[in-house]
Parts: sequence; structure tokens; C-alpha cells
Amino acid sequence: MRKSKQVFAGAVAIGGGAPVTVQSMLNVPASDREGTVRQAVMLERAGCEILRAAIPNREAVALIPAIKEKVSIPLVADIHFDYKLALESAAAGVDKIRINPGNIGEESRVKAVADMCRSKKIPIRVGVNSGSLEKHILAKYGGPTPEALCESALYHVSLLEKFDFTDTVISLKASSVDSTIKAYQLIAQRCEYPLHLGVTEAGTARLGLVKSAIGIGSLLQQGIGDTIRVSLTADPAEEVAAGYDILRALEKKPGVRFISCPTCGRTKIGLIPLAQQVEKALSGCQKDITVAVMGCAVNGPGEAREADIGIAGGEGEGLLFKKGKILRKVPEERLLEELLLEVEKL
Repeated sequence: MRKSKQVFAGAVAIGGGAPVTVQSMLNVPASDREGTVRQAVMLERAGCEILRAAIPNREAVALIPAIKEKVSIPLVADIHFDYKLALESAAAGVDKIRINPGNIGEESRVKAVADMCRSKKIPIRVGVNSGSLEKHILAKYGGPTPEALCESALYHVSLLEKFDFTDTVISLKASSVDSTIKAYQLIAQRCEYPLHLGVTEAGTARLGLVKSAIGIGSLLQQGIGDTIRVSLTADPAEEVAAGYDILRALEKKPGVRFISCPTCGRTKIGLIPLAQQVEKALSGCQKDITVAVMGCAVNGPGEAREADIGIAGGEGEGLLFKKGKILRKVPEERLLEELLLEVEKL
């Protein structure tokens, strides 16, 4: 496990051994204050733990108190080039700022942002990606290589360190899964700042989840990463669900872990819709358990013997089992109901 410094976005710890947090970003136009607040509430209910909002202009700064009035999770202001927006966002009560110091102009501006964030205990995320690298770094490496991403991130961080600001989080993302993994591996060796993981421009819900699961998942498995965002061209709530799925698959978040077989010629019940119904019914369950939905009563209980509770299909009926031991036979039409009753008892 990589050792990282701990910072706080509001009351939420990032790094230093804290649980990995799931983030997402609002995608309602900043000019639509009511719609933005409504989506923020929805994302908090979906389980989002840190929320980011684009602040493209002074008018958008008003989103900060409006959102914070309705949600309790930390809010991050996403600033591109205008350091004054960072200062105004900090004054408005934002919990974290995403800005690249090298993009905001002369050192006095960097100092102003560093001083303001230090005084208000607001961390700064330095975020670089393959499309935002400095020209001299691109020329040095011949393109957006992992080494180039790493050097750019450390350059931006050094500008903050010059003014004694170290409550920093780093992200360096590429649309290439391989480049993203290698870039994070490099930066993990060169600093102790907490790392925000993600594969940028990953794609739609299906392809984006696959790429993110490989990129984010493999890094977390190596002990690299402190907070994540699964970037999808989809409803942000799907990003949150995907983030939790990745963390649960790695047993880094409590919640239901599903085991279900791919079906075969021995399957005699409607296993695919049944598995979907079970997954949906338990989507909000926070019990740290493994639930199995198996198609074959012959092999199912044995193959899923590690499951806390499970069902295995037969012909017109199924078996309810616990840790591989059969509890009872259940008619097919009652399998879902009986399984959920057993889950409640766990």
C-alpha cells in the first residue's frame, strides 16, 4: 500500500489510509441553478461522496452556496484559467478547488490562491491530462507520454510548494488505459501526495466502465489511489454506481458482492432476469455480504460455497443455500422473495 499524505475536503479525508472515495461531476449547465442543485441532491442520494461543479464565470460562483445549502457532501470548484474565480469560490465556502497553477499567470496569482486556500484549509487538486500538457514538455518527450504527464503534474505542484502550500491532490489522466496506469505508477514513486484516479474521455457507459475498471482497478490493486471518478458519457449517477462496483469488486467498499453463473444447457429456470431482479433489489443494501444466483442445483451450491446466501435453479423450483449448505427447496416464482427474506436476517 502506497503511503500518502492526508488532506480533507470538508469533513472527508483523502489519502493517508482513509477509505477510497467516489466522486462525480455535475453536468447541468452552470446557468441552470435550479437544475444544478436538483442534480447535486440526486447524486448525493446515489452515494456520491465528493461532488465537482464547473465554475466557468463569476455568475456560476453563486452555485456554491446554493448547492451547499442542499447537500452535505464536499463540493469541488473546477476552475480553468481565472484565478479570481478560485478566490471567489474559496470565499463562497467551497471545500476543494481543482486548478492548475501554471495556467493562471504570474506568481502573485498563484500565491494569492495558495494563501487563500491555506487560510481556509481548502485542498487543491492539480489535474493534468494528455490534452493539456505544456508545449515544452510535449517537445521534450515527443508526445503525451506517461513521463510527460508526470513531469507536468510535478511542475504545477512545485508552483504551490514555492508558497508553502502542500494540501494538494494530483490527477494525471489519459484516454489510453495503458498510459494512465503507467503515469500513476510513476507519480506514485515520486511524491507522497494523494492521487485522484480516473481514465479521461473513457467513453459511454459500457466501454467507459470497462476501460475505467481496468485502469482504476489495476492501480487500486497495487495500492495506488485515494479517490476515484469513473468518467462516463452518461448520467453522472452511473459514474457513482460504477465507482462503487469497482471498489466492491476489490473489496474496498462494504456492500453486496454478486456471484452469478453465465448459464449453460443445464439451466432450467429464467436465470438472467432473476439475476437482474436480485441485483436491482439489493442495489441499495450496505451489508458486507456475497450473494450468489446460480443456474444449476447440481453444481451451484458447491461452486458458490463461499457465498453468504444464494439460490440455485432447478426445474420449476430452486434451492436456497447458505455457505454451500442447502437450506430448503423453493418454488421458482418465490425464489426472489425467499432470498431477500434471508438477506434481511444476515
